[in-house]
Amino acid sequence: MLIVDDQALVRSGFRMVVDARPDLEVVGEAENGEEAVRLAAELDPDVILLDIRMPLLDGIEATRQLVASGSRARVLVLTTFDLDEYVYAAIRAGASGFLLKDVRPADLVDAIRLVAGGNALLGPTVTQRLLEHFASGERRGPDAAAIDSLTEREHEILRLIASGLSNAEIAERLVVTEATVKTHVSSILRKLGVRDRVQAVIAAYDASLVSPRSDRA
Repeated sequence: MLIVDDQALVRSGFRMVVDARPDLEVVGEAENGEEAVRLAAELDPDVILLDIRMPLLDGIEATRQLVASGSRARVLVLTTFDLDEYVYAAIRAGASGFLLKDVRPADLVDAIRLVAGGNALLGPTVTQRLLEHFASGERRGPDAAAIDSLTEREHEILRLIASGLSNAEIAERLVVTEATVKTHVSSILRKLGVRDRVQAVIAAYDASLVSPRSDRA
């Protein structure tokens, strides 16, 4: 993973936590967004732990550039305040989740592993708050053809994802196997051209498939 923060002490602290785990490795550090984008291209990390507020290039624009470059890295943004405006913008730009800077070491490690596995670090409550926030802004509807390409079952699963349900919960709701749900989710992400479940939920909202006050399980 790549650690990006303008404070050397913060970078050092995160590195110590990560390097203590045999299955995780820090491949590099950066002190601003510009350096992060450059190192991501050179080092090809699985996960980028990215501070939002940095000089030269902040975490939001860095996330946009990373996604635009085709980087496979999953971005976890670091913030001091729970879901501030910067976090909303970073998630809209393509981040897979966020962490508070005072995160506990065990939670940091769990988050890195989760995102590295292709999952998104947002629970039902956070997802709902994101949708409510986006309701006050301009919608950026996905390509109509992409939405139309979803099957009826994929529409149903996308709505359940937007309700904050996990694959296991969706499988129980639809009386199918979790493997079947995973296959549908992968198809949804591919058809919508999005990186993970967070971006799929945003696309669903933008396409009016769900609303901020949609019923949840």
